[in-house]
Amino acid sequence: MDALDPSRRAWRDRLRQIWLAARLWVIFAGGVAGGVLALSLPLAPQRTAVPLQANEVSPLDIRAPYSLSYTSEILTEQARQAAEAAVPDQYDPPEARTARQQVDRLRSTLAFVDSVRGDPFASPEDRLADLSGLADLRLTAGQARALLEVPEARWQALKLEAITVLEQVMRSEIREGQSDAARRSVSARVSIAFPEDQAELVASIVGAFVVPNALYNEAATRGARQLARQEVEPVLQSFANGQTIIARGDIATPLLIEALDAYALLQAPDPWREVAIRSLLVTTLAITLVLFGLRLQPREIQSARFAAILAGSLVLATIGMQTMVPGRTLLPYLYPAATLPMLMAVLFSPGMGIAVAVVSAGLAGFLAPYGLEMAMFMLMGGVMGALIIGRAERLSTFIWAGFAAGLASAAMIIVFRFPDPATDAYGKASLLGAALVSGLLSASLSFGLVLLIGNVFGITTNLQLMELSRPDHPLLQFILRNAPGTYQHSLQVANLAEQAARAIGANPALVRVGALYHDAGKAVRPAFFIENQPPGQNVHEQIDPVTSASIIVGHVRAGLELARKYRLPRRIQAFIPEHHGTLEASFQYRNALEAANGDASKVDPRDFAYPGPRPRSRETAILMLADGLEAKARAENPEDEQAIERLAEWIIDDRLAKGQLDRTDLTLRDLDTIRRSFASTLKGIYHPRIRYPQPSEEKTPPAGTAASSQAPTAPGPATRSR
Repeated sequence: MDALDPSRRAWRDRLRQIWLAARLWVIFAGGVAGGVLALSLPLAPQRTAVPLQANEVSPLDIRAPYSLSYTSEILTEQARQAAEAAVPDQYDPPEARTARQQVDRLRSTLAFVDSVRGDPFASPEDRLADLSGLADLRLTAGQARALLEVPEARWQALKLEAITVLEQVMRSEIREGQSDAARRSVSARVSIAFPEDQAELVASIVGAFVVPNALYNEAATRGARQLARQEVEPVLQSFANGQTIIARGDIATPLLIEALDAYALLQAPDPWREVAIRSLLVTTLAITLVLFGLRLQPREIQSARFAAILAGSLVLATIGMQTMVPGRTLLPYLYPAATLPMLMAVLFSPGMGIAVAVVSAGLAGFLAPYGLEMAMFMLMGGVMGALIIGRAERLSTFIWAGFAAGLASAAMIIVFRFPDPATDAYGKASLLGAALVSGLLSASLSFGLVLLIGNVFGITTNLQLMELSRPDHPLLQFILRNAPGTYQHSLQVANLAEQAARAIGANPALVRVGALYHDAGKAVRPAFFIENQPPGQNVHEQIDPVTSASIIVGHVRAGLELARKYRLPRRIQAFIPEHHGTLEASFQYRNALEAANGDASKVDPRDFAYPGPRPRSRETAILMLADGLEAKARAENPEDEQAIERLAEWIIDDRLAKGQLDRTDLTLRDLDTIRRSFASTLKGIYHPRIRYPQPSEEKTPPAGTAASSQAPTAPGPATRSR
């Protein structure tokens, strides 16, 4: 009905596309919501507000939730104040003018003493009174009397010594507040040639004229202290993960309050802001992953099953990271970072494994205190594991990939932690050991998950393909016992298809296994197919064309029933109907037309058509071409290379003309490569043979032993069953 109503078919296809798109959007939204929820689960130590103020007693022990180094404003200010206090007061250089003024004043005073000593009309009492009234020189009565009684010669020497000593003292720097110290140094400067009493008299006279000659410079002092403050580097305060910041019962000093504020422990986190941040992160990573998939893996990313597996795996991985990464010391490095990238590489492609490694690294960097270090740890381990594991055709591949992932993660530990003096040798060794253990855990988990997901979701992995290709598989044994000719035909087709798949970059293992089971339905009624019939016994000659075609076409339905019975993966089951597509049993159809005297209206083409669908992948398309070529080559038995190449070209052109390859992404270059691969493989099978001389009559072999390969079997109805 749909074939007669194109508009209805277009409407149905449109509804199907809308339904598929809606499912993908639901999976995308569910994955984002699941990721946000996983990041918000209270699996790790949660940060809560601490109701504490400066100079209060702490009601509980407060420990650092993670290692942290921050600039302490309090310690920095204390260091700046200490540097400022260490700068001495700044003074101007000694002024020579002050020294000259004081020397001149001393000369004037000594000249006055000369005049008093030489006054012949003054009495001794008047002279003492005049000396006591000196403004610049305060003399005791004994000192005044000594000045008057000293002999003239000694007085002249004493005056000269006083001026000399004052000049010496005033040449040195005398700051404000240092006058007394300078006066005390005068006695040491008086010549030892003077008697002690006269030396003391000189010191007393000079000391009266000693004044500061270097004045305090306030502007220079302020500038020097400001420069000293600026040269102080910020002081870092550090706390290790789990270190006690403040113990219960201790006073919360401003310094401890600053530490709590650095950890943001004094304020409760805003839940809505946290949810918004996590939503933005998860949405950005999800969009990046989807765009990557649309560019490089469009078929897989648009599969609802693939999208569900990818979203579910990332949500579970996020829960694991939320449990192991935040607030931990060694546990984050035991997280099997390469598990999910290796799993995606095996199930789909190494490119998707690398993309998942990038997303996982972003989530880990967000959760970990050392964000960059943890992100690189996860990224390099995941990328290395995805690249090494490849198609994972052997168990040893998982081990090598896990070991390589562990080494890549260990390299990141060396890069980030070995230069850090805060990490001791034991800590570095522990982290390296954890990285290697993480790689081995990744190998074990990815191997188990490959088997589990492959069986639960029907995804075919190379490990399953290896198991299915074993000759002792129950279904292969069933085919071999019941239809040995079909079994041999399947092996020949498998060889053809495998080489062609490898040549164009398709999955050769998938094609080979699909070829082994593509004709499994023939083992149910093997006698109706020519490769299983004894020579000269073709049962189709005794039945009508419609019945003959229904038996031949029916092997597809029988094969699907056997595939479901033996639990073959869906991708292997797809080879059974798709290798015939919607082709027809042409030989039976022509016989039916002949029986109807060429009247096509009396023959229903649907009775002779395979149910389909047409090939929907490169692998099933290759099998269709290989199966048709092998059947035609066995029927015509080409004798040279040109005939083989013509057969291969005819098969490809015929399937193209009938639209059987329209739903695949095979290019013309792929088809040309397939043709050349088919021809090369068939040349090894149908190579030219040496033509031996005919035996004489007396050496004619007994009946039944003549070689049957010298003349090809005439094509019969079963020949067209392929």
